[in-house]
Amino acid sequence: MSDYEQLEELEALEDIEERPFNLAYFLRILGYLRPYRRETIWTALGILAVSGVSMFEPYLLGQVVDQGIVPRNPDAVKRYALMIMALHMLAWLGGRTRTWMSAVIGQGVLYDLRQDLFTHIQQLGLRFFDRYPVGRIMSRITSDVESIARLLNAGLVTILGEGVNLLGILAVMMWMSWRLTLVAFVILPLLLLIVYKARTTLEASWKNVRKSISNINTYTNESVNGMQVVQAFAREGHNLHKFRGLTQSAHNAWMQAIKTDEAIWPAVEFVGVLGTGLVVIVGGAMILNETLTIGFVIAFVNYLWRFWAPLSAMSRVYGMLLSAMASAERIFGYLDTAPEITDKPNARPLPRIRGEVVFDHVYFKYNPDQDWVLADVDFVVQPGETIALVGHTGSGKTSIINLLMRFYDPVRGAVRIDGYDLRDVQVNSLRSQMAIVLQDGFAFSGSIADNIRYGRLDATDAEIQAVAQAVHLDEFVQSLEDGYAYDVGERGNRVSVGQRQLIAFARALIADPRILILDEATSSVDTETERIIQKAMTRLLEGRTAFIIAHRLSTIRHADRILVIDHGRIVEAGTHQELLARQGRYFNLYLTQFVGHPVATDVEPA
Repeated sequence: MSDYEQLEELEALEDIEERPFNLAYFLRILGYLRPYRRETIWTALGILAVSGVSMFEPYLLGQVVDQGIVPRNPDAVKRYALMIMALHMLAWLGGRTRTWMSAVIGQGVLYDLRQDLFTHIQQLGLRFFDRYPVGRIMSRITSDVESIARLLNAGLVTILGEGVNLLGILAVMMWMSWRLTLVAFVILPLLLLIVYKARTTLEASWKNVRKSISNINTYTNESVNGMQVVQAFAREGHNLHKFRGLTQSAHNAWMQAIKTDEAIWPAVEFVGVLGTGLVVIVGGAMILNETLTIGFVIAFVNYLWRFWAPLSAMSRVYGMLLSAMASAERIFGYLDTAPEITDKPNARPLPRIRGEVVFDHVYFKYNPDQDWVLADVDFVVQPGETIALVGHTGSGKTSIINLLMRFYDPVRGAVRIDGYDLRDVQVNSLRSQMAIVLQDGFAFSGSIADNIRYGRLDATDAEIQAVAQAVHLDEFVQSLEDGYAYDVGERGNRVSVGQRQLIAFARALIADPRILILDEATSSVDTETERIIQKAMTRLLEGRTAFIIAHRLSTIRHADRILVIDHGRIVEAGTHQELLARQGRYFNLYLTQFVGHPVATDVEPA
């Protein structure tokens, strides 16, 4: 089974919030504690300090009664009171240390795991992003990572701290009186049964709360993103009615969870009271028989009360542990997915590109069980030549670009630049000398200058303005109050489509690529914007090998050569005039778009 097939099985568990305990995953999670050995030691010391007070304080209280109050010895009372105060000071220091160090560990692991995951995801091929929605990837980086950090920050500390308390108190109780301990634990099976039932019922209640809140988030996101459609159809009232229903469901789920919580834990405490009552009855009889002292029984009852609290706390952490297992399964599924495109051990840097591109009888498919997407594609591009790719949707144009950028490797044949097989060179040395402008010019949140500088991070302000002038963007930028510091907003939503495209051209130009790819760069703009972009393209193409996928033939008619692609094969090649003279596929396409004579053909603009 491939990495992607295994990952798809894990993604099928998207809605599963808990998974059985998995020792391998748990040890792998603990591996993230290695850089925090010192903080872990301090946390352990803090836990021991707090637990030590829990184990010694009841004993000292018993001594206050037996050695101070009963014999009327004020000095003994003062002495034990000072000891108890000193213990509480130690517990305060230990608790503060434990809380602070566990927070450092939790946030550190959160940072490290999130960095590892984000770094690894950036190395995965496009096939990964074609298969998995952005929302799920974001959920892995945010919610699932937080679930694991929460386990290490709070859950693990609770398990260790309460576990030490539990074992320590049990040992002290057995040391004090194994008979009273057996009396106290007569009701333990009943208590464990109630705690188990309580955990199951409470988890179901709070799971309903989480689902109802998730429904609100989903609907809110959908409504805000589709606000233009909502207002266009005057459906605000309809949406409000549906949102009110979702909010009411969340309110009802929350109140039901609170009612369940308030009904269960008093029952747990009542069972604990029964055990304590038995101890008081038996202990009282032993006091009357002068077998035990009053202080002894008081101390023992205190220990017993402190014994039930860790059981309750650990039962609540159990759900957190299972939730972290589900998150770990999905996160490690991503981390264990091997990148498809990697450098060979002996890969060498690609020297400065001259621009010769060779597709040598290339065959390619995205999945093993599908037909060839590219079949025997064979052509040579000379340095500085502009090549236009034309064909129907799905003909293979974008696949050629994907192989040239080495987003994928060919199944058979080879792609070479300047004689170098792309599989033999370092990926970064290849892509750093190429640039691509997509159909929808993508803009990152931030300023116009930042978006242009993304093409070359060390570019100066003067260089940014120079490339903006070259692609006819500067005039628009100068009209803005903030100029190049203007914030384009999320995905560039504060500028027009054409302006985003010009920003993308400027970004590509400042990178000074040796090979340029324009993927339908003018298909989504109006005629006037296209005219401006055509001027920018003229500047951008100077002295570079270029590949153009175009929706409009007017964009590619001046290319040095046009390749017409049909079902993964090159069926025609030549200049605009040569292809028109042949009166073949390209000729039919030209008549359809420009002359208005419909012809029977399955070839259309890209």
